[in-house]
Amino acid sequence: MMDYKSVYRSWISDPALNAEGKAELTAIAGDEKAIEYRFGAELEFGTAGMRGIIGYGTNMMNVYTVRRATQGLAEYVKSLGAAAMKRGVVISYDTRRKSDEFARASAEVLAANGIVAYLFDDVHPVPMLSYAVRKLKTVAGIMITASHNPKEYNGYKVYGEDGAQMSPEATQVVVGYIEKIKDYFSVKGVYNKLIKKVPSGVDKSYYKKLTKLTLSPEAVKKVGKDLKLVYTPVHGSGYIPVTTILKKMKINVTVVPEQVRKDPEFSTVEVPNPEFKETLSMGIRLAQKIDADVVFGTDPDSDRLGVAIKDDKGEFVALSGNQVGILLLDYILTRLKEDNKLPANGVVVKSFVTTGMAKAICDGFGVEIVDVPVGFKFIGEKIKEYEADKSHTFLFGFEESCGYLRGTEGSRDKDAVVASLLCAEMVCYYTYKKQSVYARLMDIYAHYGYVLDKNISIKFDGLNAMKEMNALVDSLKTKKAEKFDIYNVVAVRDYSASVRRLADGTEETLNIPKTNAVYYELENGSFICVRPSGTEPKLKIYYSVRAKDEASAEKAFEKMRSAFEAFIK
Repeated sequence: MMDYKSVYRSWISDPALNAEGKAELTAIAGDEKAIEYRFGAELEFGTAGMRGIIGYGTNMMNVYTVRRATQGLAEYVKSLGAAAMKRGVVISYDTRRKSDEFARASAEVLAANGIVAYLFDDVHPVPMLSYAVRKLKTVAGIMITASHNPKEYNGYKVYGEDGAQMSPEATQVVVGYIEKIKDYFSVKGVYNKLIKKVPSGVDKSYYKKLTKLTLSPEAVKKVGKDLKLVYTPVHGSGYIPVTTILKKMKINVTVVPEQVRKDPEFSTVEVPNPEFKETLSMGIRLAQKIDADVVFGTDPDSDRLGVAIKDDKGEFVALSGNQVGILLLDYILTRLKEDNKLPANGVVVKSFVTTGMAKAICDGFGVEIVDVPVGFKFIGEKIKEYEADKSHTFLFGFEESCGYLRGTEGSRDKDAVVASLLCAEMVCYYTYKKQSVYARLMDIYAHYGYVLDKNISIKFDGLNAMKEMNALVDSLKTKKAEKFDIYNVVAVRDYSASVRRLADGTEETLNIPKTNAVYYELENGSFICVRPSGTEPKLKIYYSVRAKDEASAEKAFEKMRSAFEAFIK
């Protein structure tokens, strides 16, 4: 790539740069560090698409980087032939800053290339975009979102014709086309008859498909009308779909009024991430005020669901993504078994950093569980594989980061609308059985043993943040690890080499897609895993601690954490 100063000068002097861009880049004229960050690299298009800070420059999310990426996708679609161009691409967006502008720019670039572009006329979440790809039989989909990232970010996700995130193989082809485009300002768009509105029937069909996933209609009918549920869309795209599906179930929903507005600043929360209890705090306060039973919160693109329930003292506790996952897993398998509908070839798919408790539950029900790398696209790929070879019936997929999917009727990505339906139904089911959800969670721990799951993020800054994180993870692959305080290391998994090395030096091959992560298997089923985030400059360390009870697990976690953090320095 050219020297970043030269690239900066070429951008600022190009007559095609819009007035906003010109003003923004002029304002940083003397700021060497800012210029280097914006122009010292190109925004990477990975297997999850692009994600970056909104602003002008080659390393930022702006209309020019979006057009360039879309031109790469357009070249890919054109390479598939005239039929693929006619099938087209469906585009959605969330409530983030410039999301609607980027969505329209994407549609215009596709139209300029003779490709049909279906554009939603208002914000729609990830799961509804994923569903629309399959319903409209388009060849691809684009979602403009940065998911749960801070407000400064936006992103661009691409979906394949199966409704799952585009496969790594197809993504590489798209990247090849993108990299050939050296002049960001050369890509133009047009607004013409190839840009079509997504038919309203797509939404109706999605809701209809979701109602087929219900597991406890009798319980919902008996107690649903008395259930008090508080929901916050956290200013995002989940408001209409989540309230619609809950109303279809005839469940009363009280929405946090201050957080309904489509606010790209997400001004009532620090970050719009329902993994954090603080993000649900306004919902919890409202729930306390009206004596509600449960609190739901979704992120801007409504693919993640956060949940808070009452504990045995009547206080609201925010559940972790792992806890919601094991509750849903246990509930789904319980109900299928009770109704004699648990298929012999049923399978559950989770990311390898997700709680080890999932395996214990699946083993208890005699259901197979499969681990995949982090990223819901890998769960989507498994669904596609099982549909093709008929070897398994997909029952449930989840990740510790609040992403859940049941069935294959709707989305092929994590779906907070489906998760809201299931969680609301689960609360009804246990209420009908005269048990609280919290009590059920305690029963699960009592039956399978307590597991404490925590993840710590270490933030990296600057242009080389991703390189530095990957280098740190790489350095661990050859570093000998025998124990972390009280726990001995049983084996080390190097997922970048698909190798599992046992303590005695023997090696086994891991049958899993390669990814840059190191996973330490500890005695008694505990683990530590470290990996660079694929969506923001954070090193993620996952701890899963098995112990006799919560207090013991907390003590063990602190010891393990201190020992591991000293080990990686």
